[in-house]
Amino acid sequence: MNSYSVLGLMSGTSLDGVDLVHCTIHASGLFSFELHTARTYAYAPHWKLILAHAHTWSLEKIKTLDKEYTVLLSEYILRFIDENQIKHIDFIASHGHTVLHQPENGQTYQIGNSPKLAQLTHHKVVCDFRVEDVALGGQGAPLVPVGDRLFFGEFDACVNLGGFANISFETHYGRMAYDICPVNKVLNFYANKLGKEFDQSGAIAKASVLNPELLSQLEQLQFYSKTPPKSLGIEWLEANFLPLLDKVGFNSEEIIATCTHHFAYQIAKAISGHKTVLFTGGGAFNTYLMELISMQSSAEIVIPSADVINYKEALIFALLGVLKVRGDVNILSSVTGASKDHSAGLIYCP
Repeated sequence: MNSYSVLGLMSGTSLDGVDLVHCTIHASGLFSFELHTARTYAYAPHWKLILAHAHTWSLEKIKTLDKEYTVLLSEYILRFIDENQIKHIDFIASHGHTVLHQPENGQTYQIGNSPKLAQLTHHKVVCDFRVEDVALGGQGAPLVPVGDRLFFGEFDACVNLGGFANISFETHYGRMAYDICPVNKVLNFYANKLGKEFDQSGAIAKASVLNPELLSQLEQLQFYSKTPPKSLGIEWLEANFLPLLDKVGFNSEEIIATCTHHFAYQIAKAISGHKTVLFTGGGAFNTYLMELISMQSSAEIVIPSADVINYKEALIFALLGVLKVRGDVNILSSVTGASKDHSAGLIYCP
């Protein structure tokens, strides 16, 4: 079989909602895709609140949440199939939602990856892509770089600006990828304090004055001097990043401006030496952030269509599902630090 009709699902740390794509993935020779339709189902306020705090819960409580979240995902999937009158899919490939990610402790947990999802949707489900990698000593992240290689290999590097920024690129030793810094997870949090969902086009940052002292403290965070593979999570953010913003009593505008400049500097540093760089994720719509990155980099910055910006990760999780079904490698040890390349994920049938 060389062509697969797949639903890809992704829920990220920015908590925008669940991204769904219906695509056809062609696997004859070079991999390619057709993106038929895509949609984000926004989380209700109470779900946003739950998911924002679930990483602090006990494992027992998280397992109960897992059951409830699986039902929610199934409702989104069935609604998406119905609204778009999708007649045939070979399977659903789901990332689930990460509520616990501590690879240094051998732990990662994505809710919504249970056999119940296959039963509720009446479709085969491929899911739970991170656990095996962590068990093999890897970071369990990022997982998207194999898709960057197979779908977007014409670019020297690919950067995704979501809750966190990450980059992937080819080296003599294989694909390299790592998390660069936080982005929307921080900017959205402080925009919310000002009554806005996010900093539209970076307008708040552009109109505000940064704080040099805070900027200096952020630049000195130990994470930035670590060598890859390395990854970021909410736990790191709360332990290392947010305390710097809270302890000095800055206003939200000042924090947004300072962090935007900080993120731009870290991202520009990460893409140094690359000629063409593809940018995706919600942060690619932050025109002020993109201007700051461009000012500090000689790379040609490429911003694709809105669908690819918004749904690239869901699309690539569909690809991870295809690779798993085919028995092909979908996790690269050069990226995650695992002991070997592997074909990760579990397959559930209704």
